[in-house]
Amino acid sequence: MYQKLDNPVYHSLNEFHKKFCLNFGSSKFYDPAVAAFGGASDIGQEKDITDYAKICDDFLIFGEKPDWTKAELSRLVCDQYVLQNRIELDLTEDIVLLKEENYPELIDFIKKFYPYYFKNRTPELGRYFGIFKDHKLVAVTGERMQMDNMTEVSAVITDIDYLGKGYAKQLVAFVSGKIFDDNKTPFLHVAETNTGAKKLYEKLGFDHRGTINLWGVKQ
Repeated sequence: MYQKLDNPVYHSLNEFHKKFCLNFGSSKFYDPAVAAFGGASDIGQEKDITDYAKICDDFLIFGEKPDWTKAELSRLVCDQYVLQNRIELDLTEDIVLLKEENYPELIDFIKKFYPYYFKNRTPELGRYFGIFKDHKLVAVTGERMQMDNMTEVSAVITDIDYLGKGYAKQLVAFVSGKIFDDNKTPFLHVAETNTGAKKLYEKLGFDHRGTINLWGVKQ
């Protein structure tokens, strides 16, 4: 049922996100103004990667280790989770859909904690929601990769001064509910070493599906 999650970037760019797709041989990459990653139908070929590297010199390839001899590839192992049932949680915070006028603040907020995570057009990938305190954005969660029947929960970030208040829990529950409303299944990725986040997702009802490799290409 979830076989496409073995290759989520490729299938997202082949389906719901095809408008962002750049094709390089057997590989599909996001337009680098939107997101700097891609995936191949099987194993990414060096020529395809080299061609994409001409327009994006620092990016990730999801899945099988690509054929790349020009430099050492970095490797990040992520755990992949799927949510099969809605999260039963009382929402006590005012969760706001971030609109275009909020994008500069959203991008600045995320870059403060993850400098290379967001591009200027990343918010086009899906909906992003936030919690504000004293007119300041303090927590966000949104959608990233999207297939026709599955959507990734992503950018689960809380300002360090507001940790421990349950904002991430409420945002993940809220965004997952929106995905279920779309008749899609929520999934997410988290670094294998991020035990705190994994405990949160498991407590919320996400099922661990397995691991996936992210290969970093940097010129």
